[in-house]
Amino acid sequence: MSGGADRFEPFDEPFDRPLDDHEEREEHEAKEEHEEHEAKEQDGEGDGEDGGGGGFTGPAGSGQPPRVPLPRSSVEDTGLPLPEPAPLVLEHRVLKSLLGAWALAACSAQETAAVEEHLGECGSCADEALRLRGAVGLLHPPESLDLDPSLRTRVLEGCLDRRPARIPVPEWAAPYDAEAARLDALLQDIGDAEWHAPVRLRWFEGDGPVSRRTTVAGVIAHLLSVDGLVGVALGLEDPLGAATAEKTEAEGAAAGAPTPSQRTEAYWRASHFPPTRAVRAPWREQSHHIVRTVSFAGGGSGRLAVSYGGFALPLSDSMLDRAFECWVHAGDIADAVDYPYEPPAPRHLHRMIDLAARMLPVSLAERRRAGLSAPAPRRLVTAGAPGRSLRLEIEGSGGGEWLIPLDSPASVASAEHEVAHVALDGVEFCRLAAGHVSPEEAAAGQVGDREAIREVLFAAASLSRM
Repeated sequence: MSGGADRFEPFDEPFDRPLDDHEEREEHEAKEEHEEHEAKEQDGEGDGEDGGGGGFTGPAGSGQPPRVPLPRSSVEDTGLPLPEPAPLVLEHRVLKSLLGAWALAACSAQETAAVEEHLGECGSCADEALRLRGAVGLLHPPESLDLDPSLRTRVLEGCLDRRPARIPVPEWAAPYDAEAARLDALLQDIGDAEWHAPVRLRWFEGDGPVSRRTTVAGVIAHLLSVDGLVGVALGLEDPLGAATAEKTEAEGAAAGAPTPSQRTEAYWRASHFPPTRAVRAPWREQSHHIVRTVSFAGGGSGRLAVSYGGFALPLSDSMLDRAFECWVHAGDIADAVDYPYEPPAPRHLHRMIDLAARMLPVSLAERRRAGLSAPAPRRLVTAGAPGRSLRLEIEGSGGGEWLIPLDSPASVASAEHEVAHVALDGVEFCRLAAGHVSPEEAAAGQVGDREAIREVLFAAASLSRM
């Protein structure tokens, strides 16, 4: 802006205008108050440092700004112990009325102390408190923080019900897909040091248990090696590598294709260092490739033979076998790292139990050929004819009933020729088939021919391997 009348001034009124009566009176009173204050300071009666006015101003004549009083110190700042609150003294009827709140942990600290002190003196209230605490336990049952093992299956089923998969996973491959995913989730949660936690692999040979010491990483290397049998049958790359696979085949040439234990030992020997958590990636990638390949191949691929060295299984049964071993070894790892692990979903568990039940006649025949079981009865049973049978009843989730032919794998099981009945829990039967519990220790209800029951239990344990 330009100067003159258009220039901005802080005050519009000039300083030399005459004061009115009111302003003149206020100015006179302020002047008298100022003169009175200066007179007090000269006499030492001011509110300075030596005065008695509470210390709100600086020393007289010092020119220092007024001082602000310090805050009062609390008892916590002194370092002295806090005073103990006085204990509550309550009447019996009041304490009895607090029992419900005490059972729900809704009382204050003082009320809790008063109630608990009273419970040590009053028997009737103690009984009532115990009953209420039990009722609270029923209202709030303890729940595991781990996810339900069937959650993944239910979520996938819900998604597929809304939009079916263009390339569905065969039903016989679904258990392996689910168990591999559960094991991978467990491996994701463990730390680096836990990959070297000791694990003892257990199985059954002949008439006794056998074990092999390894680590968590060694178990995953074992699964990678044996799952490779399925991958090779599907035309996938062998995880052992060409040189190691050829050497293993040469070592097992006398007995045919290499066995799962031979492949595992070969993988462990070929490693320059003990397996580490790095083995997780190739194992998980192989499991994805296997599931993807069988899905693209369709349900008809289930008849493809997978060689295990001494025997062969159709691909559909081999995938169930791999699912079973994945669950069993996941339990071994969970025990090693002190982690809870639940059984598979009931319908998947049922398929695994069904595979073991169908393999029992062959296991019985092999034990007889090896002289480990009593020979078959002298009365020969022709192929396809009914013979002696044992009823295997599996209780719990995934259970059912199976008739097991005892005389020959070629004979037909018949309820009319039933000579024995044995009942086991589903998980207990799987532990027996995995070699984790001996036939003598298996909790089984038994009725009928004791020798037949013993042979079947030992045959179930003989299904296990490393």
